[in-house]
Amino acid sequence: MRFGAFLVSGRFPGQADGAVLRRSVRAAELAEEAGFDDVWFAEHHFVPYGVCPSAITLAAHVLGRTSRIGVGTAVSVLPTTHPVALAEQWAMLDAVSRGRLRLGVGRGGPWQDLEVFGTGLERYETGFEETLDVFLRAATGRVEGRGRHFAFREVPVVPTPERRPDVVVACSGPKSAAVRQAAERNLPLLLGLHADDEEKARTVTAYGKPADHISTVLCQVGDADLVRKALPGWLEDGLGAHVTVDGRPGPSRDPRAYTERLCAIHPVGEAAHCVRTLEKSLRRTGVSHVLMLVEASGTPEGTFENIARIGAEVLPALRASSRAVPGSG
Repeated sequence: MRFGAFLVSGRFPGQADGAVLRRSVRAAELAEEAGFDDVWFAEHHFVPYGVCPSAITLAAHVLGRTSRIGVGTAVSVLPTTHPVALAEQWAMLDAVSRGRLRLGVGRGGPWQDLEVFGTGLERYETGFEETLDVFLRAATGRVEGRGRHFAFREVPVVPTPERRPDVVVACSGPKSAAVRQAAERNLPLLLGLHADDEEKARTVTAYGKPADHISTVLCQVGDADLVRKALPGWLEDGLGAHVTVDGRPGPSRDPRAYTERLCAIHPVGEAAHCVRTLEKSLRRTGVSHVLMLVEASGTPEGTFENIARIGAEVLPALRASSRAVPGSG
């Protein structure tokens, strides 16, 4: 089993972006000290929901600040990224970190990002598979583009990749096209925070074969009311700031109702409750790699304390439980 920290770098009301990013860096360092296996960074543009615009750039910085912990992107958004440039970055960081970088990739949304970066709505709607395949070919060391969205002569990728990348594909649920696309390429899934155990189990079943999928949860050790007070303001400011590229309706969730749902389906509460909830989730979903969103308190101090408590009170119990089950771990 593997347990990671998930950092969205969310700007809660009244916070400055630079301070939020420094909070994420310090949280990653503390996650290594607390015994987490990995730490993953989200990527967003133009919204306070997450103020990190390049997950791989923040991952690079944290790779240089740590020595043991794995670092991942959750996710690098392919419709606004050139896949060969992403492959070059991955190959470089993989080499200097000696294999500690893992890439999560996803489709993102139909946001104004597509207009600003010039990649366009058509590539978002029809180009995910081609973009993913160009990246995967580039990660072999040589690549050419002969598709609808990428057309270029064969080139070598420098630095030459030293191994195949560990890629995980984000999906929105069992009916998501990403499930089929990932399965066809033997790439595991990244299961979202919005889904409960039953939906995640259906998604794993829809994938159709064994794989090392990753599940994302919110984990807050201590008073659940702390989450109920902090999270709605962040959700209201962050989700409401998304602007679509073509005028279609954006995300619409009641912040308080969504907060209550997250508290109900995820490990939020005292340590023993968090352990029981995670143990049940691991059994129900069959997923043995969990990423824990640790920022729900909304403050640096609360985030750091949560990381320490998960490391001291939750992870040891989960690992002991996994060792007690034959064939697990």
